Amino acid sequence: MYAGGHGNATARRFAQFWATVQSAGVVPKRWVTLEVVGRRTGRITRFPLGMADCNGNWYVVSMLGNDCNWVRNVRAAGGFVTIRHGRSMARRLVEVPVDERAPILRRYLQKVPGARPHMPVRPGAPLAEFELIASDYPVFRVDAIAPNPPSRARSGA
Repeated sequence: MYAGGHGNATARRFAQFWATVQSAGVVPKRWVTLEVVGRRTGRITRFPLGMADCNGNWYVVSMLGNDCNWVRNVRAAGGFVTIRHGRSMARRLVEVPVDERAPILRRYLQKVPGARPHMPVRPGAPLAEFELIASDYPVFRVDAIAPNPPSRARSGA
């Protein structure tokens, strides 16, 4: 369904279905829908994703590599996205440096079984094997966006 790293019509239908289910929040927390502004259209695009928890943070990983549509859109949007899981949450995705990705990639494969056919490493492989593929699979830390402090109007005295 993902020849050349891009989903065919069947993959797109499955993605649309899972985006709806995951947005509703009826599946475990790690299954979310990512919403990001399309880099060409300016319209919101939706992608169902699995997240990995590692060292107290949540991460999203591109199982299809660097040329994945959502990755290009996130980069173009400066990392600003909405994550839906029962409710809508504004978030910033911060790309993890290649040399820090290996343990996150291993955790991702352990927790997101649908990614296993797309990555050339077993979930329990040594970290050294994940280090070899780390540059091929973008990893983003999911950060909360601090709310803007209320603006204070100057009193005219």
